[in-house]
Amino acid sequence: MILTVTLNAAIDKRYVLPAFDKGEVNRVVSCRAVPGGKGLNVSKAASKAGADVLATGFVGGHAGEAITGGLEDYNVDEEFMRVPGESRSCVNIWEEDRGCQTELLEPGITIAPEDFDRFVDKFEQLAQNADVAVMSGSLPSGLAQDSYGRLIEAARRAGCRVVLDTSGQTLIEGIKAKPDLIKPNADEIRMLTGSGDLSLPGLIEAAKKVRGQGVDRIVISLGSEGSVLVCGEGVYRAVVPKIDAVNTVGCGDTMTAGLAIGLEQELSPEETLRMASAISAASAMSDETGMFCTEDYEELLPQIRIERLSD
Repeated sequence: MILTVTLNAAIDKRYVLPAFDKGEVNRVVSCRAVPGGKGLNVSKAASKAGADVLATGFVGGHAGEAITGGLEDYNVDEEFMRVPGESRSCVNIWEEDRGCQTELLEPGITIAPEDFDRFVDKFEQLAQNADVAVMSGSLPSGLAQDSYGRLIEAARRAGCRVVLDTSGQTLIEGIKAKPDLIKPNADEIRMLTGSGDLSLPGLIEAAKKVRGQGVDRIVISLGSEGSVLVCGEGVYRAVVPKIDAVNTVGCGDTMTAGLAIGLEQELSPEETLRMASAISAASAMSDETGMFCTEDYEELLPQIRIERLSD
């Protein structure tokens, strides 16, 4: 089972309109509201790919109930902790004429220290029945930067492997607890090591330095240029075909879902990277954030080229 953690869950709203004119009345052509937040994007994609998924984290108020109730449509079970306050909404505005999107992200609820203490205990119990725990996204107000570190340590006590997908100081603190896999982008891996080298060899060397801190697998996201996996078995690059993207929001989360499934099923690095890359590319072709069409995934999978760069 894959256990996902979304500490700042949201209702993801996508508005489609011809053009967005600032300071004017804008009429929306179509809209959709679904459970969101990075961890729940992972949950939905992993479930779509056939994994058994349990989602946990914090929700509050009527929005929180809408989030947890909506997970039934994705075959995702939930064990969220209810707290005071109202869960946030995140709005994605897609302009058809310009082919661009604008995001509006609410801050979300504030978590009291005693509620997080209770959550750590709850999480450790849930992790005892999970193979992999995925911790994704920013921390809500009220939580210390080492909060993911506490959860990683709890997962270790439960015998559960961990994927951590976050950024900034939260990522720096989380790495100290030695998750099994992280998925930084090029800027983030440079931030972790202080490297100014933007070349592919430079990014790989930076990832190797982070591996030396106890992280087993590091996947560097390169956007449309694919990704690189640095692990004990070697260094691998995924090259993806050109696609007609309609919604790139959540593509990193769907890739994380594939990486988690690879860990759960103990797939080879090549198999894991190919599957995760195909899921991510397929999700960019879907207008729903964090989801993909099975037919698109199956068509893309054999088109993903995996290159072994070094041992």
